[in-house]
Amino acid sequence: MLSSAGRHELAGHALAHPVLTVLSVYAVTRVVAFVALWVAAVWFQNPAGVGHANPGVGDMVPLWDTVWYRRIVEDGYPVPLPVDADTGFVTYSAWAFYPLYPYLVKVVMLTGLPFDWAGVGLNIVLGGVAAVLIHALLRTGYHAARQPQRERLALVAACLWCFYPTTGVMLKPYTEALAVTLVALSLLFLVRRQYLWVAAVAVPLGFTRGVAPALGIAVLIHLLLRWREDRAVGRRPLEGEWTRVVVMLGTLGVSAVAWPAVAAIATGVPTAFFDVQSAWGQKPAQGPFVLWFEWAWEAKGLFGVLVLLGLAATYVALVLGRHGRWLSVEMRAWALAYPFFLLAVVRPITSMWRFLLLDIPLAALVASVAMRTANGQRVVAHWRRRVGVVVVLLVGGILWWTTSLLTYTPWGSFPP
Repeated sequence: MLSSAGRHELAGHALAHPVLTVLSVYAVTRVVAFVALWVAAVWFQNPAGVGHANPGVGDMVPLWDTVWYRRIVEDGYPVPLPVDADTGFVTYSAWAFYPLYPYLVKVVMLTGLPFDWAGVGLNIVLGGVAAVLIHALLRTGYHAARQPQRERLALVAACLWCFYPTTGVMLKPYTEALAVTLVALSLLFLVRRQYLWVAAVAVPLGFTRGVAPALGIAVLIHLLLRWREDRAVGRRPLEGEWTRVVVMLGTLGVSAVAWPAVAAIATGVPTAFFDVQSAWGQKPAQGPFVLWFEWAWEAKGLFGVLVLLGLAATYVALVLGRHGRWLSVEMRAWALAYPFFLLAVVRPITSMWRFLLLDIPLAALVASVAMRTANGQRVVAHWRRRVGVVVVLLVGGILWWTTSLLTYTPWGSFPP
């Protein structure tokens, strides 16, 4: 056991070298995630799901959506739009998956690496970049309440993000690592008022994940706040920035519709992207949030609906309350816009767990609850023990999620 002086020295070294600390913790979490994959493969994976009697870690990588990204890399996107031979309706196809990540994997494959190795290697690098960007985003004091322990909170929060229970998905050829990197980068540029860079990042984001509407809400709230600040000091609102702001907003608008537009043009079917999404079970036309309330009602009746509303209200209270105020307004806007956007347009599926990797402020809220006093004014003396308990729980979450959802049994599993 380290002495008190030793712990203070170690903490001081970590704060003095935050990037190295975050990357070191990230490396540890890759090992944890790999061990969880090994446990899932050896003890939980049904041999029927991989086609032989002794599943191993390598068998876990190609499962689930990896199949579709491989098809995109090897065969591109199908034209004409595939339809079910029996019903004539649009059926499952690669058009439901955004193209930037698989084509980046294809570029990495030019080195001679096979698809699985290229996809996993790219994600390991992108995940490290994302962790560093998240730390930079959390430590900014722009548009945030004063917090003397900001550096410590930001460092712990960034490290906790690395332990998010679905982090194992970044050891597979999935888009989460790229998506969270681009979201963190765009929010960082927004906080720093580098609007043209926000626009530049919005372009690849539009071909990675359909989150531009949620990011647009954060941008609008930032601009409203900036407008008020400029007027408060007697300056014309956004003076000298209008061209950059217009370019940013226009690019975000294009980002929101870019991939559906490409799918429409390429297939000749104006609603191609949405038709394919509908085949996968997404039905936003039924109305925002409706499917979630139906799911809660069918599962537990009125009690289920009340639990759903209670969880949402608790989350909002954390974001807007004392545990969220140390974050920038832009981060809090994203913290609300992104998950509620998901609830509005995504049906109740187990993939929501990994989608929340992009909810970066969630780690910051957990860090604040674990480390600070009830009124949020200071960090408690025994914060290390409390964070340690959180880490243990998160490691348990990694094991649970990996063994429960990353494993595959034909016709008997829920997708990760």
